Amino acid sequence: MTGPAVDVTCPTCGQGLHVVLAPSPPTQWFPCPQCRTPVPVVVPRDPPPLYAWEVLPGLYPALPAPRIPRRRRITFVTVALLVIAVLGATLAGVLVYDSWAAVQPGSYAVAGTVETTANGYAQPLAGATVVLTNDANQSTRILTGVGGGFSFGAVPAGGITLNISASGYQSVSVATFASPVYAGPTQGLLIDLTPGSSANVTTVALANFPDLVQFVAALGSGAVLFAAVAIVVGAAAVVTSRADRPALAVIGGGAGVLSPLVVVYLSLTPVSAAVTGASAAMAGIGAFVVAWRALGLAQSGPAPD
Repeated sequence: MTGPAVDVTCPTCGQGLHVVLAPSPPTQWFPCPQCRTPVPVVVPRDPPPLYAWEVLPGLYPALPAPRIPRRRRITFVTVALLVIAVLGATLAGVLVYDSWAAVQPGSYAVAGTVETTANGYAQPLAGATVVLTNDANQSTRILTGVGGGFSFGAVPAGGITLNISASGYQSVSVATFASPVYAGPTQGLLIDLTPGSSANVTTVALANFPDLVQFVAALGSGAVLFAAVAIVVGAAAVVTSRADRPALAVIGGGAGVLSPLVVVYLSLTPVSAAVTGASAAMAGIGAFVVAWRALGLAQSGPAPD
């Protein structure tokens, strides 16, 4: 059941409001469409014309003065949103630079040891075949030495796959990654071969990215998403600085809260601790803005027709 529709006048600017009251509570607040001042309205308890508090002022309790949002609070929310926007734009720029740096030429060394476990003791396995395949699908084959060691030099940036096999042992395929921006394990690799058929292959992934193309694509996607967050939050900050708009501040803060999902979804966590930390800071500031402005939004009534 809905209450009656009444017309009231804003005591601050004189703007007329046409509002529809709910059955409860007795006192309801409605923001003025012009100056955003909360205007109190009392639900009528008697038929007209005797319900108006102007006619029977003693019938209704005295109303507290409406609490108009202080300018410094609006300024604080604006600054918080601007911090999120600046962090988002900075992270977008960092990821764009990392995308460029990742494709720069470079060479890496890949080395490790092949061993097998017998009677509970690890023993180096000599004569095992180790085939390294780089991102350009070029392969290099070597045999492990007496100590089971192997080493490759001048390996180009990108995905690296090691296929290790030996007669009487199950094969192992190890995938890793190396680039100027992010490098998976390439040194001191310890590979254990289990006795069995060489047709059985065990795959081990040491990095989140199989090749350079997917790595650059992840960095580019992260840059685009952080730039979008910066634009949304920046727009919310500009509007909030001009007028109190709790709903827009909630949207801007929510965009900051979702920032860490970009890092997690694109598997960028091991790439840069700075990116991870900055996105966490954006989420913390955004959560504060959302909680603060959502509380202010809940304390105001619905917008008038």
